[in-house]
Amino acid sequence: MTPALAGVLVGGAGKRMGGLAKGLLRTANGATIVERWRGVLERRGLGVVLVGAADGYAHLGIEMLADEPAGIGPLGGLVALLRRAGGRPVLAVACDMPFVSEGLVERLVASSPDAPILAPRRHGRWEPLFARYDPARVLALAVSRARSGKHSLQGLLDESAAVELRLARPEEGELHDWDAPSDISSESAV
Repeated sequence: MTPALAGVLVGGAGKRMGGLAKGLLRTANGATIVERWRGVLERRGLGVVLVGAADGYAHLGIEMLADEPAGIGPLGGLVALLRRAGGRPVLAVACDMPFVSEGLVERLVASSPDAPILAPRRHGRWEPLFARYDPARVLALAVSRARSGKHSLQGLLDESAAVELRLARPEEGELHDWDAPSDISSESAV
């Protein structure tokens, strides 16, 4: 399999965090979540880009992609990432997950290589921002959904016949994200 391109989606407004850029929150070891992601992904041999219009990340020196189109939520970021991939598989990850291990990333990269989309499910819903996408099979549908106003990533995964990455109980905790100030804990990042 060709090495994947990983996109860390950073374009959210962070409203629940009082406007803070969630990917710039610091983990227990002092690194920002985005810096932690870059390390985890690069150690797995993946190229890394940031996805979304978020000027606060420019100092990190990581290539940034603007959503295509802007203003439709994560689907716009996913379309930009799929276009940028150049045929490589794509990992889309949320900037607010400080606990994902290299082992879980490796499982996402290596499992079910023929799936159009591979993603875990939590609480009966897909986790589209910890998922692997095959641009050749997903890009046209993602663009069509963006143009037609169907911006739900859940709908995209359902319509694409996504395959579930089954998680062990401890792995489920790795996908805990920081959406609100009450989510931030003093736990060490994995």
